[in-house]
Formats: sequence, structure tokens, C-alpha cells
Amino acid sequence: MKQTILITGIAGLLGSRLADWIVQNYPNHKIIGIDDLSGGYKENIHPNVIFKKLNLVKDSYHLNSIFEHYKPDYVFHFAAYAAEGLSPFIRTYNYDNNLRATAAIVNECIRYNVKRLIFTSTLAVYGHGYGGIFDENQIPKPIDPYGVAKYACEMDIQIAGEQHGLDWCIIRPHNVYGIKQNIWDKYRNVLGIWMYQYLNNEPMTIFGDGTQTRAFSYIDDSLEPLWNAAILQEASKQIINLGGIKEYSINEANKILCEIIGSNNVVYKEQRHEVKHSIPTWQKSIDILKFEHKTDLHSGLSNMWDWAKQQPKRERFVWPNYELDKGIYSFWKK
Repeated sequence: MKQTILITGIAGLLGSRLADWIVQNYPNHKIIGIDDLSGGYKENIHPNVIFKKLNLVKDSYHLNSIFEHYKPDYVFHFAAYAAEGLSPFIRTYNYDNNLRATAAIVNECIRYNVKRLIFTSTLAVYGHGYGGIFDENQIPKPIDPYGVAKYACEMDIQIAGEQHGLDWCIIRPHNVYGIKQNIWDKYRNVLGIWMYQYLNNEPMTIFGDGTQTRAFSYIDDSLEPLWNAAILQEASKQIINLGGIKEYSINEANKILCEIIGSNNVVYKEQRHEVKHSIPTWQKSIDILKFEHKTDLHSGLSNMWDWAKQQPKRERFVWPNYELDKGIYSFWKK
């Protein structure tokens, strides 16, 4: 049965790669892609996608007209600015592009009776978790404005489900990486930042002592589970961690990448305000979304590095001004 799929953040990693997967596996489906190109690139978007450039907060009239015209069956809301560490210094931008943008999408999903909204949240909602373990049954307690914004989005979506009958599935992906990731943003995506630094003859930077742990997730392993979040009945109104099941220290991840690219030029910078250990549970993603951890970090980084070497030399994104300078880390100071 032909379906109409709307994806926000279509020019970013998750949006563009999910669109690629849908085109390959369900070529009869129609895909509408929305992005303001503030953090993604038009070149990432599959030519079969009907692309609409707009800002979800500023262009509400055009957003409404897209829903009115195409009447999407499923909506994947991936658009966000996920610079977790920077969020305390760009608070209003953070809440506009995460919370207000999501509210705009929720309104249209309710208005046009979307079958299900799939929202990508973040592990940042957990804060420190319970001893570094992040389980879906825990009560979130974020430690930065980005996590606060995403948790507020989660709650708003659940309220829409209770009051307006909106069906939803909330996914909490973690440290996703792979082909089509933005490696030109100095504030997010540590693996991509290291690749950019090496390609531009800069030392790779590690904040703190590098013993903090993360579970990295190769994007290709999560594409079918993301699709399942939309179509499987058992995913209805579920909150699910999604991604890699093996945690690495930042030092270990950097060592693997250095082995791949043949470099060991690394410098350590001051520690940021961040979670020390991030170890998400994953059984729910296997049971409900049929997730399979197929790609280890070495293989995934090798694939991404082969792609990164072929990318054009783009200008790196740097914030011209922060909303708040007080307490800004030395490595981000102007």
C-alpha cells in the first residue's frame, strides 16, 4: 500500500539516510522532506524526495500548507540542533529549534490525523542516569538545556496522545554516526569533528581525560528499526533507546579512528559539563523494533572515513556570537 512519509531534518544524517532506505525498500512510497539547511546539506537528499526548504518555527503557514497538500500518513520528526554541550550558551536558540519546532509539528499531526508521529529524542533526557545506566523506565533528569528541551518535547507529544488521540513512538538514539553526517560543525558529533580536524591538519581534541564512555551507533543499523517504529503496532506509544550496544571510552574510540587514518596527533582540553558515563539499555529495541547490532565501531568508522575523504572542503560552522559568554569553555571562546 502506497504511503506518504514526511521527514523533517531531511538533509541531516538520520533524515537523509532513512529516506535512502525507504526509496530502496519501498520505492512506491512518496517522501516529503523538510529542512532549513542550517545543519545539513542539500546534496544529502535523495533525488526522489520532494524537498521543501523551510524553518519549522518561522514558516508555520508553509508547514501547514505542506500537510494540507500532501496529507502524510507517517511523520518522522528528526529536525533538531543537537549541540548538547553548547546548549547552556544558546538557550533561546535551543528551545526554538527543539521545543517550539516540535510543537509546530505536533499541531499539524493532530490537525491532519497523521497515523503516527515518530520523534527522535536523546539520551540527554536521562542526565546522569542510575549509575551511568540509561533505561527507558527511569524518570528523566536532564542536566543541560538540550536535554530539557527534548524531554519537554516528549511530554508534549504524550499529552497530545492523551488529549487528541495522536499515536506516537519516541526514539532515544545515541551517538549516531556514519555517511552523510555533518563533520563541519565544531560543536557536535565527536567522531566527525576528529575527521574534520585531521583533514584540516589540526590535532584531534578530547575534552577532559577521555575516560568518559559512550555507546556509538552506526546509522545503517538503525534504519529499519526506525521504519518499524512507524509501522509496527507494538511500537505504538513506546519510548525506546536505539543504537549500539557496546560502550567505548572516548580514548578508545579515538584510538580506533587513529588506527584507521594513521595518526596519533591528539590534544586534551579542559573538561566540559557533561555526563561521565552513558550506557543505554537496548533490549526493548530488539524486542519491539527488531534492532540488530551489525556494525562494530572499527567497521563503521572505516566506512565513514572512506566517505569523509571524498567530501568537498566546506567552510566550518562557527557561531558568530553566543547568547551567553559567561562560563564559556576556553576552546569555544572568541
